[in-house]
Amino acid sequence: MSWTKHSTPEFQEIADRYTILRCQVGSGVHGTNIVGTDDRDEMGVCVEPPEYVMGLRRFDQYVYRTQPEGVRSGPGDLDLTVYSLRKWMRLATTGNPTVLLPLFVPGEEIVTVNEIGLDLRANPDMILSRQAGCRFLGYLRAQRDRMVEHPNGARTNRPELIALHGFDTKYAGHMVRLGVQGVELLETGSITLPMPEPWRSWIVDLRQGKHTKDEALEAAAELEARLEALTATCDLPERPDMGRVDAWLVESHRRAWEGM
Repeated sequence: MSWTKHSTPEFQEIADRYTILRCQVGSGVHGTNIVGTDDRDEMGVCVEPPEYVMGLRRFDQYVYRTQPEGVRSGPGDLDLTVYSLRKWMRLATTGNPTVLLPLFVPGEEIVTVNEIGLDLRANPDMILSRQAGCRFLGYLRAQRDRMVEHPNGARTNRPELIALHGFDTKYAGHMVRLGVQGVELLETGSITLPMPEPWRSWIVDLRQGKHTKDEALEAAAELEARLEALTATCDLPERPDMGRVDAWLVESHRRAWEGM
């Protein structure tokens, strides 16, 4: 295991004892993984003890990786991040695409959940807003920039994909997936997991080099335009209901601390 500032025995105990929700995220839950090549990504949310909220100690997240720091994860490896509930909520209310996933993963992808975690999953409407559109756009553009600006593999940890396909097909897959899921979220208030067809197979094929870089860029450009339009016109509120979020957080911490 790799020890970082987020990976101490103290933080591990908090994550192990007080997690309210833990589930698979990443390509496995999207349904876009390539068998025998991808690691397993999981995300958890925990309620930290009161001394970490009202005292001087601080817990933001616990990180566990099978591989040491700086070593790329491979098939069979686990990458786990467990956020404090407050940090997770801060990220979720800004529309962070990855952090939102635990709200939508199917039940079979949940590793553990308690009543507070179930309640969180039952109330995505207090969290979602048009801000998510801006975040999905930002993440889409970041993946595209990484793919386009470094065609020779510089600043990428997957030069073998560039050697094989001429571009980093994993960046390309993330780029298109973010566009598809961002559009769905703004149109419906939800994200279908695993991704529905035909996009699911299209992205798997893209990751295996069966679509060209130009095809990926064209698909992303169309999705980007739809995202831009929906961010201004969709039925989601302009901002999350922060009053409701704060009230929910206070009540959830009270419930959790009563059981500690």
